[in-house]
Amino acid sequence: MNKDTEIDMKEVELNELDPEKQPMTGDGQAAGGEKNGSIKQKVTEDEVPFTGLSKEELIKVAGTPGWVRTRWVLLVLFWLGWVGMLAGAIVIIVQAPRCKPIPEMNWWNEGPLYQISDPEAFSEGLQDVEAKLDNINQLKVKGLVLGPLHTVQANEPSTLSLKDISPTHGNEKALVAVLGKAHKKGISVVLDLTPNYLGADPWFSSADVAEVMEKVKAAAEHWLSLGVDGIKISDLGTATSTVDWSKLQAAVQANRTEQDKKRLLMGVVEGASPSEVSQLVNVSGVDLVLSNVLSTRSGGVERIQAMDILHSQWSSLAWGLGASNRDQLSKWASPPGLIRLYQLLLFTMPGTPVFTYGDEIGLQAQGVKAPKMVWDIEKEPAEGAVINETAEAERKEFVAVRNWFKSLSDLRGKERSLLHGNYFSLHSSSSSLSFLRLWDQSDRFITAVNWGDATETLALKLAPGEGVPELPATAEVKLSTDPQLKLNSMVNLDKISLGPGQGVLLQFPYKG
Repeated sequence: MNKDTEIDMKEVELNELDPEKQPMTGDGQAAGGEKNGSIKQKVTEDEVPFTGLSKEELIKVAGTPGWVRTRWVLLVLFWLGWVGMLAGAIVIIVQAPRCKPIPEMNWWNEGPLYQISDPEAFSEGLQDVEAKLDNINQLKVKGLVLGPLHTVQANEPSTLSLKDISPTHGNEKALVAVLGKAHKKGISVVLDLTPNYLGADPWFSSADVAEVMEKVKAAAEHWLSLGVDGIKISDLGTATSTVDWSKLQAAVQANRTEQDKKRLLMGVVEGASPSEVSQLVNVSGVDLVLSNVLSTRSGGVERIQAMDILHSQWSSLAWGLGASNRDQLSKWASPPGLIRLYQLLLFTMPGTPVFTYGDEIGLQAQGVKAPKMVWDIEKEPAEGAVINETAEAERKEFVAVRNWFKSLSDLRGKERSLLHGNYFSLHSSSSSLSFLRLWDQSDRFITAVNWGDATETLALKLAPGEGVPELPATAEVKLSTDPQLKLNSMVNLDKISLGPGQGVLLQFPYKG
């Protein structure tokens, strides 16, 4: 090959670029038939992918001193942590304050009782009582006390028929319907079997008591068999003095078990002192005693003394103002502005509050005749209608009183201190009083009321003694009728100013 030929061959080799050096642009193919943009990667023959250790290798490594020590350290740390958490839980349980056991409660201790003494005045008879149960249920009542409903002529024992309902009130079928709907709503029904309720003496005369008691027992068995949850009688002192009293007790209270709902035997006593009421609770064997102690004792000092005597028997004690006579609260709470004050007092006293229909709206009593219940108080006047200012103001007052009643009833049902808490008196004067309710670690409540005609300053103090708690310097206003004591504001307990006819419910927490 001559010199010129060698030069031409070198030019050809220079023009034929290596495929790996071809440009990556353009649509043409690179030399060697490969597409433009391809990259050749050379893999060495001795490169092997990672597959981890085999089982034999793991077993061999696991037995080395380093891994053995690591496993032991982790195991010891795990058990030390577990034992430490267990010890901490035990310390917390041991050091935590013990919860006080809840006292035995029956359905009549869990909420207010609502008396419908005259179904016709309440709602046009028993048939309409059933229709009004939805409205009653909003009040969080636990029991209805119906009647007396039976037929009798005043002071005529021969006309007494305790198993027959007076046609003016309804009939047995209507009563059974009331029972069925009330039970579905969790409301128990008590029937008042006071024999001579239209006359002067509830038992006609001392000579008639034994014979009448036998009729009451037979009637109690009849109505209880139809689903009535309890029996109420008046003049408990006279009833318990008869030889047949134990028979009525057996008819109502016999065959009680923990699983069965207890039937209530309720008695009314009037004109008795607090000590006499306490004695009746102890010896009569009734489940609940309703007295008129609040009605006969108008002073704050007397009322506090009555509560001091009776508070330990709260589970068998019922309070009312006019309820023992089946009267409205308004007959005793005068002027009308005191209605809310006495509602506050009754809902927070130790025992079961008893109200008569209409008390929830402040219905005004009208002499000896049962007042007609007022319904549809939430209905506002139509737009553009002529408004009677007096009637509209009365309607708004009914709504305000009912809302207040519902707030108190709801609060009592939720707070253990108000349901079954301990009682301590704090203050009393001729026209005011205050007391403390507390239970274990629950919030504490202070009731303070002034039914006098002038503003009064209350200095709340606890008498020293064993087991007496300490009062804080301040407490929060939970509910108030006094415009000067705003909700959620804080007040000093050593100097509370209450306006005339005003009441307040204060709250403060348990602090250990």
